[in-house]
Amino acid sequence: MALSIVLVMQLAVPMAHAQQPGAVELSGQVKVARTVEENGVQRTVLEDPRQVIPGDRVVFTTNYRNTSAELVEDFVVTNPVPGAVALSEDGDFDVSIDGAKTFGRLASLSVTLEDGASRPAELADVTHVRWTLARLEPGASGAVTYTATVR
Repeated sequence: MALSIVLVMQLAVPMAHAQQPGAVELSGQVKVARTVEENGVQRTVLEDPRQVIPGDRVVFTTNYRNTSAELVEDFVVTNPVPGAVALSEDGDFDVSIDGAKTFGRLASLSVTLEDGASRPAELADVTHVRWTLARLEPGASGAVTYTATVR
């Protein structure tokens, strides 16, 4: 039980960063994806992360809403990936493997090894995810998500 409490604390909603504070309101949530069976049919449900164990899939969501009266263009949302999890799938977002210094598509990034050689970046190397929202009309809202696996 102690392990699960520590993991839940580490999975707390990471603070999303935006380049125009005040123009767009951000809020986040974390859910655990569980497979349940009802009447012989399996389906995935999202639950609060009361207890998580290594291997559980966790869905991180950042909700956004343009609270200004102005159009917001090229709005960037950056989320850290908590150390207790590893990104579990590539998505429609850019990633960083160096602590948010540089971003790109996972397939275009590489990790430099101690001996100077390099290897392609992997999901487990990702430290941050980033979305660029082209246009947010006044009052527009939506959400961005990424899925990770508890280490």
